[in-house]
Amino acid sequence: MNLFIKNIGQLVTVASLGKRVKTGSDMRELHIHTNASLLIENGIITAIGGPELLYPEDIDVIDAEGKVVLPGFVDSHTHTVFAGSRENEFAMRSEGKTYQEIAEAGGGILSTMRATREAGKRDLYRLAERRLNTMLRNGTTTVEIKSGYGLSPESEMKILEVISELKRDHYVTVVATFLGAHAFPPEYKDDKQGYVDRICDYMLPYVAEKKLATFIDVFCETGYFDLKMTEQIILEAKRRGLIPKIHADQLNAIGAVELGARHNAISVDHLEKTNGEGIAALKNSQTIATVLPGCSLFLNHPYAPARKMIDEGIPLAIATDFNPGSQMCSSMQMMLTLACTQMQMTPEESITAATLNGAAALGLSNDIGSIEIGKQADVVLYSVHDYRFIPYHYGTNHVWKVVKSGVLLDF
Repeated sequence: MNLFIKNIGQLVTVASLGKRVKTGSDMRELHIHTNASLLIENGIITAIGGPELLYPEDIDVIDAEGKVVLPGFVDSHTHTVFAGSRENEFAMRSEGKTYQEIAEAGGGILSTMRATREAGKRDLYRLAERRLNTMLRNGTTTVEIKSGYGLSPESEMKILEVISELKRDHYVTVVATFLGAHAFPPEYKDDKQGYVDRICDYMLPYVAEKKLATFIDVFCETGYFDLKMTEQIILEAKRRGLIPKIHADQLNAIGAVELGARHNAISVDHLEKTNGEGIAALKNSQTIATVLPGCSLFLNHPYAPARKMIDEGIPLAIATDFNPGSQMCSSMQMMLTLACTQMQMTPEESITAATLNGAAALGLSNDIGSIEIGKQADVVLYSVHDYRFIPYHYGTNHVWKVVKSGVLLDF
């Protein structure tokens, strides 16, 4: 589709100028154009200019007078395919129960596992499709989705097949991650190494052969997958062409960040408990630190040391961690607010983290994450006068229109 957007009040390009990711003070440079125009042809951005920019006569035109245009958000960490809900656990936490106590009482990941195992592919697809529709209406144009609520070969593959169908069908760009190592299923409660071997010897070969995922993820945490198990899974995944990510330092700093950096993980995610050793490891790597402020809010946990990481020159991304147990919010606009109010990030840093750096955490920043000539036209128009108004006026959706791959979507 060919499209011309004119009279843009603020065109926030987040231009990377050829860089894969922004770090340090560069995260504050958004490269904003005022009274701008944007030309999109065949789904690609072909020209950026002012009121004088020419455009073909036979082209659709959007008058964005007084509005703000940003790159589409890239949510690089979600668990969008699941069945059931866990509002009962939300109530238990409000009474003081801990994450571990809820899990020991039969809740937690295994609760969602049971509901997801029972659900058919069609039901899982429809549930996830509705969630993706909501994300798109709120300005998110690219979403990573993890498996991890099946915890058996059959159910994990079912989830990955649903993700593949969503990737094929939905306007949102969907990226798949295999998270079979999310928790230990009941049938392996007393044989944890046996489940790790099952992942390595059976699940990973199938995922790689069928090309069901781009990334592999592991919940490396006390009581879940230890460093040795995590390394075994990562090494086998890399051998089969999958790119590692790690759930790291969410509850305890056990060396997961350092392990991820050592094995060139594309990102390590959570980082609420990351210490000086983890920060030092990230400084000497290409691994992206992905922080999940919504999870800290929802669980009333400490926030990741985002300010420290940015000041140390570590590439940092923001994602929602949307999931039924620890973060039931899919709005990246809300994540911007939390980054600014709870993690001492500036509005500019939060926008960079939610767009270009999020794309880098998925290996996609050469194509999306910023508004630059030659990149895919994923742009979102907001009914606000200033980009800083988006995190400032929180709890509401400011999106006016969404353009995905050059197509103006009709909601």
